Parts: sequence; structure tokens; C-alpha cells
Amino acid sequence: MPVRQLRLAHVTATFPPYRGGTGNVAWHNARELAKLGHEVHVFTGSHTDRTGDGDAPHGVCVHRLKPVVRVGNAPLLAGLFPALRRFDLVHLHYPFFFGAETVLAASRAFGVPYVITYHNDVELQGRLAPLPRLYHRLIGRRVLAGARRLLFTTRDYGLTSFAAHLARHPVTGEMPNGVDIHRFSPTHDGGAVRSRHGVGDGECLVLFVGGLDRAHYFKGLGVLFDAIHRLGPDAPAVLVVGDGDLRSDYERQVYDLRLTGKVHFSGRVGDADLPFHYAAADMVVLPSVTRGEAFGVVLLEAMASGKPVIASDLPGVRAVVRATGGGLLAPPRDSIALARRIAGLAADPVRRKELGRTGRRSVEVGYAWPAIGRRLEATYQSVLDCPTGAPARVSMEGYQQ
Repeated sequence: MPVRQLRLAHVTATFPPYRGGTGNVAWHNARELAKLGHEVHVFTGSHTDRTGDGDAPHGVCVHRLKPVVRVGNAPLLAGLFPALRRFDLVHLHYPFFFGAETVLAASRAFGVPYVITYHNDVELQGRLAPLPRLYHRLIGRRVLAGARRLLFTTRDYGLTSFAAHLARHPVTGEMPNGVDIHRFSPTHDGGAVRSRHGVGDGECLVLFVGGLDRAHYFKGLGVLFDAIHRLGPDAPAVLVVGDGDLRSDYERQVYDLRLTGKVHFSGRVGDADLPFHYAAADMVVLPSVTRGEAFGVVLLEAMASGKPVIASDLPGVRAVVRATGGGLLAPPRDSIALARRIAGLAADPVRRKELGRTGRRSVEVGYAWPAIGRRLEATYQSVLDCPTGAPARVSMEGYQQ
């Protein structure tokens, strides 16, 4: 049966050119749906960071609304509520404080159904740590309850999340993130990147890709530096791709650990150049330390590039590594175990190639963006084919304190 053209709204707190996993996923979701013939609009906040390739996907209308107020990466967007009136369906990328409440209100006021991709739990530090669970009790659970479909990026993460009690509900499901298997490819040559940073042809190179801002404190870059320090003078070189307000802190740690000659900071890298940084690496490490890392798109990019990965044994992240067979896991915050994994791969080029080939085959089959787009389209159609279907019921029974 032919699928009718839909008018779709994606609502996301971040969007390129801001470097963040959720926004990048929204970008690719929108692009694939537009390629399938749907009218796609993205609603996000205007951002002062214009660095990078932030053009809208072809065929997608991006509305960068002015924030009334912004708390971290969460903007309260002027005009979002009335803008959602005339859509067949709204797709909310969650968490999005302020935006989530607006989508719930618009759905109730205008009768527009919405689905949610639940990207990650929010975990804050210090005195702010209790706020996410308080928000979930008071507001978040109502937002989740109103969704016609609740999609986790992995079942593993969903079963252990704030919304764990929903994971067995029939309107929940799994919608993984994806990767452009043509843009990220084993055929790229990373020699120029290695030369630029003074990494020799025979020297093992570890790549880290992630934000160095406070919103991405959980990336665990400091754990990686400590692991490299433990390996002594024979440790691999490290190339750090990313930037942010914590960069000076990381540079100070590198200096204090006497790793200045080992660690190279590239800063932000343009979209066109990023695949060549993966090509330059011998392995990619994602040493995240909290559930703020729920999936790890960089793992897919690395594996699509034919590179082995080492990642923290965290819900969601571990599911990606296990499903693909493209890498190894290490306990989070354990720099000793991480150092052993790095040293083992650095000393075994045959295993690195085997893991790289396995990862590449896996992402070709299960994580290419066009396949994800078709799965989204089918999900939307299932929602609209059952207009009177009941939304997910949220009970606080079993909720983890």
C-alpha cells in the first residue's frame, strides 16, 4: 500500500551547526524522511555557535526560533506552541526541557499526535543532581505518557532508564541511531591528518571525538588521558577532535601528566574533514562515565570507517558494541582497565583489522540511515492508522529512587 505524504515536525533542543549527538540524529532523520517524499519541518533554537556545516538537509525547512530563556542546551522557544497546529505528526527528541512541555500542550490543544525518541537520561552534578528525577516525577512522565510511540535508541538503555517501567508497554520500541556508510568509509586516506599532527606512519593513534563543553562533561576524556599516562613512554598518541569551554582544563591535565608530546588537540573539525580523522586512527575510544552517554554515534562512525572501538560498559553503549562485534568494553571510570584494552589493541594489528571489518559489515546491515528512515516512516504510519489508539500509560510503580 502506498504511503501518503505526511507533514511532519521534528522538535529538538539542538541542531547543527551545534555539535551534539541528538541534533545530528534529528538532522539525519529529517533528511531521510524528506527523501521519502514527506514535508519535514525542524523546530529548534537559534544558537550563537555558527561554526561548522549547519545548512538544512535538502528538502527540509528548519525553523530556528528565538529562545525566551535558555538553561544549558534547553531553550524556551517563542512561537513553538502555535507552530505545531497544522501537522500530521510531531516527533519530539527527548530530553528537551521546555520543548517537551510545549509539545504535550500543543498535542492536547490541537489533537496532533506525537512520538518520542528517548535519547538519554539527564544526569547533573552537585546540588543540581536531584533535579532530573524531580522533573520526571512532576512533568516528564506526563510527556512520556502522552506519546503515541516511545522509542529508545536501544532496548538495553530503555530497560535501565528513568522510563524503565514503560519498556514493556506495547507502544514502546527501539529506533537506533544511524550512520552515513558512504561518508564514513574504510577507503579514506588519513595520512594528511597524521602528518598535520606529527604522528609517524608506524605510531599507533587513538582517536577521541566529542564535545569539550560542560554539557558533555560525561565524555570521560580525563579517564582516557589517565589511561595513556599509565602506559608510559610506549603509549599510543591521542588525537582529540572537539572543542568547548572545558578544553583549557583538559590541556592543563595533559600538561600535568606530561603528555604534551602524546596528545594532540585538533579543535572542531568540519563535516567534510571528519571522515579523514577517523581514517587516520588505529582505534577510537569512547570513555564516557555516566548514562548521559546513551548510544555513542561516534562508535558507528568509527566502525563505518573500518576502525575498532573501545567503549565504556554503559547501558546503550554496550548494546551497540555487542550488537556489532566491532570493539571492546571497559568499566567506566576505570583507567587501569582502559589502559589494558588500549595496549592490547595497540600491540595486535591483526585483531584491529578483524574488529574493523566486523564493525563495518554490521553497520552496513543494521545502521545505515536510509534503513532508519524507512523504519521511522513505518512507525509514523502505524500511529496514524490507529487514530484512536491509547497512548502509553505511565505508572511510577518500580520507579528507581
